[in-house]
Amino acid sequence: MQELKDTQNECDDRCLPIDRVGVKGLRFPVEVRDKGGSVQRTVATISLAVDLPAHFKGTHMSRFVEALHSHGGCLDVHSILSLPRDLLKRLDARKAHFEIQFPFFLSKPAPVSGIHGLMDYEVRFEVDAASEGATDFVVTVMVPVTTLCPCSKAISERGAHNQRGLVTYAVRSSKPIWIEDLIALVERSASCELYSILKRTDEKAVTERAYDNPVFVEDLVRNVASRSNAHANITWYRVEAENHESIHNHNAYAVIEKPR
Repeated sequence: MQELKDTQNECDDRCLPIDRVGVKGLRFPVEVRDKGGSVQRTVATISLAVDLPAHFKGTHMSRFVEALHSHGGCLDVHSILSLPRDLLKRLDARKAHFEIQFPFFLSKPAPVSGIHGLMDYEVRFEVDAASEGATDFVVTVMVPVTTLCPCSKAISERGAHNQRGLVTYAVRSSKPIWIEDLIALVERSASCELYSILKRTDEKAVTERAYDNPVFVEDLVRNVASRSNAHANITWYRVEAENHESIHNHNAYAVIEKPR
C-alpha cells in the first residue's frame, strides 16, 4: 500500500508559533459526583488544544479525539485532570489545554412551601498542563440571581425595580471545593436566589427578601469577592456580574479579579 502524504508534518516558513490549536464544540458524556454522594450523568461541550511550534505546518486533529475516547465512554473528574498530560505525549507538545462545560442540576426547595424543583447551572472546568510545570485547574460556575436596585428603592414611594442577573464566578483553590458550595456563595451575595417552582406564599417571600436586601451590580461582585477572600481554600477568583436591566435598554456590568 502506498504511504500517504503527511501534510501536517511539513515545514512552515512564516516563523509564527501558534498558542493553541485543536478542536472545539465536541460533545461527550460526563459524570459528576455531587455533594450528596450521587452521580449526575450529563452531556458536556469540550475543547482540546495544544501549542504548535513555528516550524510545523499543522497538528494532527484526530489525535485529540483519540485521546478523549481513550479515557472511556464517559469522562469523570479524574480523567478530566489527566487528559491534558495525555495530549502532551500524543502530540509532542509543550502546553495543553482542556475545557469542558456542562449543565449541573440542583434540587431546591421553595422557601415557604418546601416544594422541590430542579435548577440548572452551567459549570466549566479548565485544565492547563505544561511539559515543565504543574497542572492548572480553574472551576467556573454561572449562577442566575435576582438583584433589586438600592437607588430605586431609596427614591420611590412604592416598590423598586429588580432584574435577573448572571454571575460568572471562576476560582482556583488549594483543595477541591464542591460545585454546590460555589453556587451557594454566589446566591448569598445577591438580593435573592432563583427557584424553579414558586407557589404564591413563596413568591411573596422572595419578593420581600429581595426588597429587604437591595444590591447594585457593584455590591454583587464585592459581596462575592469578600466571601472569596474569607474562604480558606480559594487562592484566586474572578467574579463577573451582568444585570439584565428591567427599565433600561442596556445591561449593568461589573468584574473583580484577584491578582495571581
